[in-house]
Amino acid sequence: MSWAGVLWPTFALLPRLAAGTEPQSGMHRWARRLLPALRVDLEILGHPRPDIHLWVANHLSWVDAVVLMSLRPMGTIAKGEVTGYPLIGRWARKSGIHFVDREDATSRAAALASFTASLQDRRNMLLFPEGTTTRGDRLAAFYEGGLRAAYELGLPAQPLRISSPASHYPWTGDETLLPHLQTLFATRTPVTLTAEEPLYPADFSSPEAWIAAFRTTLSPRSSDVR
Repeated sequence: MSWAGVLWPTFALLPRLAAGTEPQSGMHRWARRLLPALRVDLEILGHPRPDIHLWVANHLSWVDAVVLMSLRPMGTIAKGEVTGYPLIGRWARKSGIHFVDREDATSRAAALASFTASLQDRRNMLLFPEGTTTRGDRLAAFYEGGLRAAYELGLPAQPLRISSPASHYPWTGDETLLPHLQTLFATRTPVTLTAEEPLYPADFSSPEAWIAAFRTTLSPRSSDVR
């Protein structure tokens, strides 16, 4: 696989994003084309529910968003540096992505307000509550605002657990994007997405209990070999 496999779906998407027409659908089509270009072999266990507006996943790599957005159009919260990614960054804001600087309280509040408004409008949304990537051996601490917002709105959410036996799949620390892309090009990468049963706020006595249930459900299993 060459750079053309990535550049072609990206360039095909740009006119739609620039025009502002169906931005989430455009990102969905881009993700569906990009995933095989990255040589990702996706296995889905369980049933991702299209009728559940909020999907909640653990976070191993920037590819996680491509994996999940390939399944349906939806928005998400992303780190502000995504806007600096080659080619796609400057158009990403039009796609329903809410950008945040995790170190800035004002930025966090603004991103959460936008995310909550999207949930109130019953838009399909994706949440990575860790807010950062890990090697997959543990969960990072949660940024709880998005889950608390869904709880207060009474919206169910579906946990989706991402795992891969490929040691090169996680993208963490100071690793830069282009070298990681080159590594993905070099070999096929198996990724498993396990769709767990949706969780309903009415079944929990408090937002703390609701958040704890997501931590339990998204925690790595012994079968998630690396």
